[in-house]
Amino acid sequence: MKSDTIKTFNQKEFLSKFMGPAPKLRKMIKDDQGRFFMVPVQDMIKISQVPVPPTRATTHTLIYLTEGVASMTIGFQKVRIRKDECLVVAAGQVFSYDKHEVNRGFISNFDDDFLISRISGKELLKEFDFLNIWGNPVIKPKGNTVNYIRQTLQRVLDEYQHNGLTNVALIKSYFIAALCELNTAYQPIAKSGSQVALTLVNGFKEAIHKYIKEKHHVADYASLLHVSPNHLNKTVKSVTGKPASAWISETLITEAKVMLVHTDHSISEIATALGVYDQSYFSRLFKKYEKVTPLEYRKMIDLS
Repeated sequence: MKSDTIKTFNQKEFLSKFMGPAPKLRKMIKDDQGRFFMVPVQDMIKISQVPVPPTRATTHTLIYLTEGVASMTIGFQKVRIRKDECLVVAAGQVFSYDKHEVNRGFISNFDDDFLISRISGKELLKEFDFLNIWGNPVIKPKGNTVNYIRQTLQRVLDEYQHNGLTNVALIKSYFIAALCELNTAYQPIAKSGSQVALTLVNGFKEAIHKYIKEKHHVADYASLLHVSPNHLNKTVKSVTGKPASAWISETLITEAKVMLVHTDHSISEIATALGVYDQSYFSRLFKKYEKVTPLEYRKMIDLS
């Protein structure tokens, strides 16, 4: 039964299914140093059900493959990683996938508090663009970096499987080291443009995720970012290959899909919640991107 509020990935529910009612479960889910868990990818597949419809992540998820492939849709972007590549779903991002694939590797779920408490400060988060809503979700390490990442993640997994978060400082140290290694291979999403242009585009992406239910026009975001609408549209298109208007529409449709899947609200109520007061326009826009109407999309998800 769907609820009136949007559901999100429930880490506690996952851990309960995977680990059982262990005495340490509550501490392993969340303690005063944040939330963290790690399991082999192949073990998670045993308990996961597909398809997973558009769902908002409440914490960061990192998948590193040592064998096989993995496909996912993040926001409106379809991504695919292979052996020795990494996929990151940043907290707040919407993700979905529709099939099990043969693969092996590591999957970890964690929040900002886990990274910044005790042994590191908030400044650390600024080092990892891939943990931002606008970051590139795919990282492709090369050379010796591949071995360093594998070894470091394996050390984290071994410690976590044997001792939970008993030696949390040790786990954090190795895990942050793995993120730092990944950071050396990270490349931002950009077809072209200067650092100034990339900074503007990143600010724009962050703004649309924050204000999409209130602001639907390029001019709205240009005003927030203190540039002209024409400059914003051109810059976004030059860096990403798509104009700012397309990013706004795609983000709006992504939000609509989450609400269609995880609430019982009517199509009219969803359109209104997203700041679109013309239901016919909302349905036309949705069909333009999804090839089906909002109602047909909901029925498809229910059948699956």
